[in-house]
Amino acid sequence: MIFGLFRKRNHNRSIVDRQYATLTSVAREPVFYLDFDVPDTVMGRFEMLSLVLILYFRRTRASGTSGQEIAQEIVDAFFQDIDYSIRELGIGDTSVPKRMKKLAGMFYGRLESYAAALDAGDAAALAAALSRNVHPQAGEAASPMVRLAGWALEAEAALAKVPESDIATGSALFPVPAVEQR
Repeated sequence: MIFGLFRKRNHNRSIVDRQYATLTSVAREPVFYLDFDVPDTVMGRFEMLSLVLILYFRRTRASGTSGQEIAQEIVDAFFQDIDYSIRELGIGDTSVPKRMKKLAGMFYGRLESYAAALDAGDAAALAAALSRNVHPQAGEAASPMVRLAGWALEAEAALAKVPESDIATGSALFPVPAVEQR
C-alpha cells in the first residue's frame, strides 16, 4: 500500500522534468535579453525564470490535484537547480543555506508583488515591480519593463487557455515573443 506513493512520484518525475525543461527554455529565450532589457547575468536569468515559474504556478493553482502536485515538484526542482548553481559558482557549503534562504525570500516576494499586479491586470504596476527587481541598482531610473510586463500579461492569458490535460502531462507551452528586426 505505501509503495503506491513512491510509484506516483516516480511517474511524475518525467512529467516534471519535461515541464521544467520547457519553463527554463522559455526563460532562456534570447529575445528577453536582447530586446526586453533583461540583463544576461545570473540574476537576470533568475528574474526571468522566476517570472516564468510564477506565471505557470498561477495557472496551476486552478488545476486539479495532479497539476498542483506537479507544480510543487517543479518548485522543488527550481530550488534544487538554484542550490546546484550556487555551488557551481564556488559558494562554500556553509554559505549555501543562507543564500538559498535569501533567494527563496526573493522568489516569494516576487510572487506576491507580481500576483497583485497580475490580479489587477495592471501592466504599469507589473512593469514597476519588474523594474525594481530586474534593475535594482537603477532605482527610480530603472529601465521601464513595459514590454516584459505586456508579455507576462499575454502569457498569463494564453496559459489560462491551456487544457488541463497539458498541465497533467507536463506539456504546457508558453508564448515566446518574436525578436525585433534590426
